[in-house]
Amino acid sequence: MKTIFFLLWLALFVTAPVYGEMYKWVDEKGTVHFTDDPSMIPEKYQPHSEIRKAPRESSRPEAKEEPPSNTAPSVPSKGSEPKGFEVPILRRHELLFAEVLLNNRVRKHFIIDTGASFTLIDKQTANDLGLVVDENTPFLMTSSVTDVVLTPLVTLKSVQVGEAAAENVEALIYTMASGGDGLLGNSFLNKFRVVLDSLQGKMTLYSLQGESSPDRPGGFARDYWTGRFRFYHQVLAQLKKLKVSYESRGGRPELNRVNNAILYFENQLSELERRASFAGVPRNWRE
Repeated sequence: MKTIFFLLWLALFVTAPVYGEMYKWVDEKGTVHFTDDPSMIPEKYQPHSEIRKAPRESSRPEAKEEPPSNTAPSVPSKGSEPKGFEVPILRRHELLFAEVLLNNRVRKHFIIDTGASFTLIDKQTANDLGLVVDENTPFLMTSSVTDVVLTPLVTLKSVQVGEAAAENVEALIYTMASGGDGLLGNSFLNKFRVVLDSLQGKMTLYSLQGESSPDRPGGFARDYWTGRFRFYHQVLAQLKKLKVSYESRGGRPELNRVNNAILYFENQLSELERRASFAGVPRNWRE
């Protein structure tokens, strides 16, 4: 059976930082596997396995003792480490699942994939949520083993995993070959630092947004802002190339879908620019 990871090898990759350590390998059938336990990788695949390392956290300098002073000691600032939300996860073979609540009304168990650009929902879930796909719906290009297809993109009002929640989460409507309900991708996960612990059966989500400061405009670090801008620029570049291709072939329905997607992401980029300007994000973080 072809796995969802191989079927949904998107041409568009999220560039915002993702946290957690996972190992990836591909077997002789072309099936992609993920695990956070290297001992689970068969010996013959170990030389070709890949590792996704979490970015190193900069160590804090040790506090130095200050000489006695007559001045009153300053009040220590509160720690900037955000509260983590622990979420129980279920492991089935190489796949990790978490329960999600969509639009405060539909509960599903989604595969956790920190390498997927978007969250995925199947058609039945879209119907349960009352989502409508019509001529105005933006479509994105996804690649399968044998073909390239245009997949409808919708916006979920809210996605909640445990106590961690996010609003206006982009999701693709895609029926997975594995028959799963959906996939929890970076359109939700990139708002958090993700720590996976399959041995303990839990995932901890730490919000990336902290207190606003000169080096964290709007409460976000530079990597967040540059990642979001780079992502939208890359999406638009891919869509415009696809538009040229359909124009040359005269594919009118497909061209309309791509044009809608371009308009959607141009609006998203404009909204991101507005937020960045309001927060005081430097211009060189937006390129």
